[in-house]
Amino acid sequence: MDMLLAFSPFVAFVIIERTVGTSAGLAAGALVAAVLLARDFLSGKRRVKILEVGTFLLFGALALYSFSSGASWSVPAVRLLVDSGLFLIVLASIVLHQPFTLQYAREKVAPHLWDSPAFVRVNYAITFAWALAFAAMVAADLLMTYSSTVPHSAGIFITVAALYAAIKFTGWYPQQQREARQV
Repeated sequence: MDMLLAFSPFVAFVIIERTVGTSAGLAAGALVAAVLLARDFLSGKRRVKILEVGTFLLFGALALYSFSSGASWSVPAVRLLVDSGLFLIVLASIVLHQPFTLQYAREKVAPHLWDSPAFVRVNYAITFAWALAFAAMVAADLLMTYSSTVPHSAGIFITVAALYAAIKFTGWYPQQQREARQV
């Protein structure tokens, strides 16, 4: 559940962007990301995570640029920027050999499991599933931004389906791997 909470800046962005505007939505995303970072930093039990740092930097940079330049992005264009940034954060976590899900999973299991090859492999698989979901969202954003013939509902459907698949995989895969090892 903590991993899903890490996506709350994106939820805040969508809600505020739809009701107030793009710049305000980006600022809301940055603010929520900052709150999550502060929570982790001030907690004696939690660690600051790649996804949360990346999210704060992403929304903060886009908000600063939007306010300072007066940029006027369409909804699909700003979502393309945000979703591309999220996709790059997830890819960076893989390249840095710290798949972003690993940091959340370590908060849920005993320390002696943290370096287990099976535990690490499961987290790479889950992180790749999220990367695929975000890649699908970027593709949907590209369609919405550059093709006027694609209905907006298609982009929404692709986004919801991609997120749903990643969430289901995140819950299913670790259990499936535990059961496979017990056989």
